[in-house]
Amino acid sequence: MSKATNYTVEQIAEIVGGEGYFHDRTAAVKSLVTDSRTLSDSPHALFFAIKAQRDGHQFISSAYQNGIRNFVFSNEMDIENYPEANWIKVDDVLLALQKLASHHRKIHRLDVIGITGSNGKTIVKEWLYQLLSTDYHVVRSPKSYNSQIGVPLSIWQINEHHNLGIFEAGVSAPNEMEKLAKIIQPTIGVLTNIREAHDEGFENKAAKLKEKLKLFSEVDTFIYAPEHIVAEVPLPGKKHFTWSFIGKADLQIVDVQFKGTTAEIKAIYKDEGTSVTVPFSDAAAVENIVICWATLLSMGYKVDEVASRLSRLLRVGMRLQLLNAIDHCSLIDDSYSADISSLGIALDFLNQQNQHPKRTLVLSDLQETGKTAAELYKEISLLLKQKKIHRLIGVGENISAHAHLFNLEKFFFEDTEDFLSHVAQLNFNNETILVKGARRFGFERIIKRLEQKVHDTVLEVNLNSLLSNLQFYKSKLAAGVKTMAMVKAFSYGSGSFEIANLLQYHKVDYLAVAYADEGIALRKAGITLPIMVMSPEPSAFDAMLRYKLEPEIYSLEVLQSLLHFLPTDALDFPIHLKLDTGMHRLGFELEQISELTSLLSVHQQLKVVSVFTHLVAADDEQHDDFTETQVAIFSEMYKKLTDALGYEPLKHVLNTSGITRWQKYHFDMVRIGIGLYGFDAALPHNEGLQTVAALKTTVSQIKTLAAKETVGYGRKGSLPDGGKIATVKIGYADGYSRAFGNGIGKMLINGKLAPTVGSICMDMCMLDVTDIEVEVGDEVIVFGQNPSIVDLAAEINTIPYEILTNVSQRVKRVYYYE
Repeated sequence: MSKATNYTVEQIAEIVGGEGYFHDRTAAVKSLVTDSRTLSDSPHALFFAIKAQRDGHQFISSAYQNGIRNFVFSNEMDIENYPEANWIKVDDVLLALQKLASHHRKIHRLDVIGITGSNGKTIVKEWLYQLLSTDYHVVRSPKSYNSQIGVPLSIWQINEHHNLGIFEAGVSAPNEMEKLAKIIQPTIGVLTNIREAHDEGFENKAAKLKEKLKLFSEVDTFIYAPEHIVAEVPLPGKKHFTWSFIGKADLQIVDVQFKGTTAEIKAIYKDEGTSVTVPFSDAAAVENIVICWATLLSMGYKVDEVASRLSRLLRVGMRLQLLNAIDHCSLIDDSYSADISSLGIALDFLNQQNQHPKRTLVLSDLQETGKTAAELYKEISLLLKQKKIHRLIGVGENISAHAHLFNLEKFFFEDTEDFLSHVAQLNFNNETILVKGARRFGFERIIKRLEQKVHDTVLEVNLNSLLSNLQFYKSKLAAGVKTMAMVKAFSYGSGSFEIANLLQYHKVDYLAVAYADEGIALRKAGITLPIMVMSPEPSAFDAMLRYKLEPEIYSLEVLQSLLHFLPTDALDFPIHLKLDTGMHRLGFELEQISELTSLLSVHQQLKVVSVFTHLVAADDEQHDDFTETQVAIFSEMYKKLTDALGYEPLKHVLNTSGITRWQKYHFDMVRIGIGLYGFDAALPHNEGLQTVAALKTTVSQIKTLAAKETVGYGRKGSLPDGGKIATVKIGYADGYSRAFGNGIGKMLINGKLAPTVGSICMDMCMLDVTDIEVEVGDEVIVFGQNPSIVDLAAEINTIPYEILTNVSQRVKRVYYYE
């Protein structure tokens, strides 16, 4: 959602070239909305029913119920069912949004920095904001709003008080950037780099470069590195400013020295040596800093002033973290930024969490260009009411001075120290707590106080990557095909309600768990989706009835047990029938269908909501004939069932691998399992999927060994020529198998793989770091991008499922959401 100065709905209809049907043609529009779940200021919002992965027209009714009265649409629909609404009909809703944003940009005369490239766009944007906001009233893209939808929403934030915009643009296919260029209309262009990201959408890197350069066709100044101009193309811009690590440039980097947590960058500028020391020590950060350095120099800033500002750069908090907290609470860490746009995003993430009945916001003073403090906090008060926040804890003089504007349970403190001294009196218990504050308030101390103290080893779960994988599979489905997400085994080890909340928010149709207690835990955490229980035990039927769980029925014995349990007056209790077409594990076989249909026809307590089977080798081409046989048997059994039942339940046969290989068998629903976590045996190198989970630990101690000294139990480890070992905080009690011992397993430390030495212990293991620069406390990656779960599985001759599900519950799960 995005906000701007007022337009009337009639004026917008004229701007976008739409046909208006008005209840009130003078209705004021301040906010643009593309998601019916992320609403604030509903009476002044305009909903765009965009056709993307889901058709926005399906959510018009929900948006209307939530108070929105202004709509842009393209489908034929019965608008008379919404008597108080204003309507703008267009041929293309997304194009209408872009036209409106382009118009809004044109009427505001300000300099705009446009940023694109393969990597670093958001970091560069946020650092430029830090560097320039003392001199300008800056408006910028929220988070990484750089898409065909995100860019218009970003531009809509511009108001008459802003005199500098900083917006990023991202493309993943040809013919996208020209639209974004018309909306952003940059005067200064920044190309970060050209690398592998989104290569799959372009013929080659040259084609990708040409597409990205379209953003800068009208800029006054173009800032770039010659090494990233990977093709002979005309360069845009009336003026050019170059930077380079490898050759001559306006800003020529000649040396980078990493010293602990800092880096000294030496350069030549205007034939003179200069340098900056920055509080970062990784190569990606250094490149992004050089881009910012070049941008400020191109804008006329003095060398010494730029160096001073760069030395004070703060790390960008790119992701929300979801953590376990004290007293049965959940904690969302957004403690490094504080503006109203990012507050709205964080509150939407808070609203996805259903595991606790109460939502609390800890919020510092905010600042917003062009608004008085009273206007700002009145707007925040309205936002909290619309997002159904139960309690506000304000920290800072400004928010405390406006306490009267907030009509909810509230507490206010002068500063972070004041809050910490009274935290025990706030009685946190069974609630979700969002902590959001400007950097100067040091809210990381609040996070440290509220976070549950657990084992240092963590499993990081990237919720954006999981969502990307979900959308990848949804994009393969025809309209109307439903999705069942498998969240059994603690969501393959990744977490239970945390994953289920995200899946529910993004409209999967069904969840599936292995046992009733998993489903009960999800219900207690606020999950309302239908849940199928794959291994229902008769002893759990009572609980399944109370918690509205739907059993998978795979045998006559289980069916008879359920019928015996159900009250005679029960009606349409939902069940799912499992058919055995070749797996020979669970399920009804063909010769049992007659007896099954007889039982179902006699007893009216049951409603068969789906019928399914499990394919043995949907991922393996050499077994395709057997797959076809299985589907044929399933179709025969399904017909016998539906003939007897008199209705057609949902039918589904495909798991993760089958979705990509067998599109003709998508039927009514598909089941997505390990694919959500980035693994699909049918896809070479898991192409198109993103890594979701990373298991990380730290170095506890470093020892130097002489030749022939041994390591660990049984003296099984040694370094024949001597060397260094690092003891790290992970063992078989954390799920790191003993099979990884004695050099079989490898972990990544400071960019290099280190093999295990000796046996894996219960709580720790040892690595050979003889040739690696390493210190106590350094991060150790057990699996992630490199080494991947696939790599680990290959090392001990198992499958990725086992590696992921073996991560024990004592390992802290940290959930990231951008």
